[in-house]
Amino acid sequence: MSHEFLQNVWYFLIGVLLTGYAVLDGFDLGVGVLSPFVAKTDKERRVLLNAIGPFWDGNEVWLLTGGGALFAAFPHVYATVFSGFYLALMLVLFALIVRAVSFEFRSKVEDAKWRNVWDWVFFVGSLLPALLTGVALGNVIRGVPLDADTEFAGNFFTLLNPFALLVGLTGLAMFVTHGAIFLLKKTNGELAERAKKWAYNGWTAMAALAVVTTIVALVDVPERFDNFAANPIAFLLPILAAAFMGLTRYSLDGGKYGQAFIASALTIAALWGIVGVSLYPNMLPARNNPDYSLTIFNASASQNTLTAMFIIALIGMPIVIAYTAYIYHIFRGKVEVEEEGY
Repeated sequence: MSHEFLQNVWYFLIGVLLTGYAVLDGFDLGVGVLSPFVAKTDKERRVLLNAIGPFWDGNEVWLLTGGGALFAAFPHVYATVFSGFYLALMLVLFALIVRAVSFEFRSKVEDAKWRNVWDWVFFVGSLLPALLTGVALGNVIRGVPLDADTEFAGNFFTLLNPFALLVGLTGLAMFVTHGAIFLLKKTNGELAERAKKWAYNGWTAMAALAVVTTIVALVDVPERFDNFAANPIAFLLPILAAAFMGLTRYSLDGGKYGQAFIASALTIAALWGIVGVSLYPNMLPARNNPDYSLTIFNASASQNTLTAMFIIALIGMPIVIAYTAYIYHIFRGKVEVEEEGY
C-alpha cells in the first residue's frame, strides 16, 4: 500500500468516525436540547434519560476515536486544531463532562430543586456541544488564518464568524430533528406528540438553514465547490442529501418513525460526505494563504504508522460496529421507567 493510498484511506476513515459520532451522539444531544420543551413532569424527564441511557456514553466514544485517529494519522492537523480551537474545545469537553455527571447525580436526592438543577445542566451540556461542534466545522469549511509555521493566527472571537455560526445553527437543527424522531420511536402519549411537533419544526429549520448555508458558502468560499465542478459524479451527494431529507419528512407524515430515523441518519451521513468532498485534499484550509493549508499529503504521519493503524482498524472497526448494532438491538422498543433506571 502506497503512502498516498493510505493518506486517502485515513481521510475517509476519519470522516466515517466523525459521521458515526454525528449520527449516534447527534440524537442523544438532540434529546438533551429538547428536554425542557418536551418533558413537562419528573416522570417524562426520566423517560428521556432512560431513552438514551443505554447509548449515550458509547456514542461519545466515536468522537474520542475520531480525535485519536486524527492525532495518529494527521498529527500536524491535530496540533493546529487543538491549540487554535483550544477554548472552544474545552467548552465542549466541559459541557460533555457535566452532562455525564447530570445523568448520575440527578436521582441521587429526592428533591425537586436538586433535580431541576441537574435537568438544566443536562440541557446546557447538550446544547453547547450540539452548537459548538457545528461552529468548529464551519470554521474548517471556511478556512482559518494560519501562519507560515501552520499555527493558528486568530483568537477565540475569530472563530465566531457569521458563516461558522450559521453552520452551527444548521447542525443544531439537524440534531434536534434527529433527537425528536428518536423520541417518537421510544415514547408514547403526550410526550411523543410534543416530540413530533419538534421533529417537524426541526426539519423545517434544518432544510431552510441548509439552503441558506449553501448560498452563503457559494459567496464566501466558492472554492469549496471546485471538486464538484471537476467531478460531476460528486453531485450525487447533494442529490442524495435532498432525497433523504425529503424521505425523512415523508416518513414523518406517514407515521413511519423507524424509517424516518434511518432517513435522518442517512441525511446526516450525506451532508458529511458533501463536506468531505468539498474540502479534499485539505484537512484544515488556510483562509489567508492557501499555501499554508494543511492537507492529507503534507500533514500525515509516516507510511509505517498509517499501515499499522490500517491493520488495527480492519480488526477493530467490525467488532465495534457489531457491538454497537447488538446494543441497539437489545434496547429496542418503547421506554418504560423503572425504579432502577435513571
